Amino acid sequence: MTVTRRTLLGTIAAAFAAGPGLPAFAEGDWPSRLVRLVSPYGAGGANDISLRILAEQIGRSLGQQFIVESKPGAGTRIANELVARAAPDGYTFLYAAAPYATAEALFGQLKYDPRKDLRPVAMAVMAPIFLIVNAKAPFKNLQELIAHGKAQPDGLTFASPGAGSQPHLAAELLLSDAGVKGLNVQYRGDAMAYTELLAGRVDATLTAISTALPHIQSGDFRVLGVASAERSAIYPAAPTLREQGYPNVVASGWFGFMAPSATPQPIVERMQQEINRALADPEVKQKLLAQGLEARAGTAAEFGRFIDDETRKWSEVIRTAGLKGE
Repeated sequence: MTVTRRTLLGTIAAAFAAGPGLPAFAEGDWPSRLVRLVSPYGAGGANDISLRILAEQIGRSLGQQFIVESKPGAGTRIANELVARAAPDGYTFLYAAAPYATAEALFGQLKYDPRKDLRPVAMAVMAPIFLIVNAKAPFKNLQELIAHGKAQPDGLTFASPGAGSQPHLAAELLLSDAGVKGLNVQYRGDAMAYTELLAGRVDATLTAISTALPHIQSGDFRVLGVASAERSAIYPAAPTLREQGYPNVVASGWFGFMAPSATPQPIVERMQQEINRALADPEVKQKLLAQGLEARAGTAAEFGRFIDDETRKWSEVIRTAGLKGE
């Protein structure tokens, strides 16, 4: 390729415009090497699996390797901080999860600023949360479950897969909205919560349908509803909690891409385009549905507004319930 004087001068100007510390060719050549996608959870869960599905599709489209790097722990804060401190060159992205919006309310001041140190790139998926009870329980719908709780001295008991998790917060919101006393019992993951529900030691749990499906199909669990704003294509037979008289109880898990705040805008825009292209692929959509996830394409601005809304909403729930992170 012949390099003209105009091309050379344009390259030099771009280098100065990029500012100190940013590679001169960062935008035009991106991606010219391996890209890290940091997951805040360990291998095998919905976050990890969905990220690998998207990484493969995006990598194929861009002709570069996108690898998943798991950094679990501290309620996703380890991964969040790692990416917040990473070089803003477009080679490290965070696959953020719902606790990103609640970490500050739960744990106080963080080692990173979730509003300043990271920037939204694009939403990726939503994980609907379903209200599940033991099939042998006497309540057949949400109204009967709430009536049961009001008739008990201590109210309802919910099994939650971790303090501050989206299922935990959704249960707190439902108890508050229904005006019923209750207790959220924390377990390490869904498996232990299911054990307690099967044994009849708790009244209900809120969970992803994919992990509960074997128990639903066996007839051990009954689905009373979904906490989404609308019925989910994953399990459309489940009415929303809004339909059943609790319009404020809307909650879902979610995953989306973020980058260090100084990442160049052209790289963010290109990554956003590739994420949305991957999410529009029918095969990718089907793979995500099989994991109990709904593809949610959109812009960086839309994702940013969503995170702000989630932060305000759940911070209020956390304050009202007097919750503190462990």
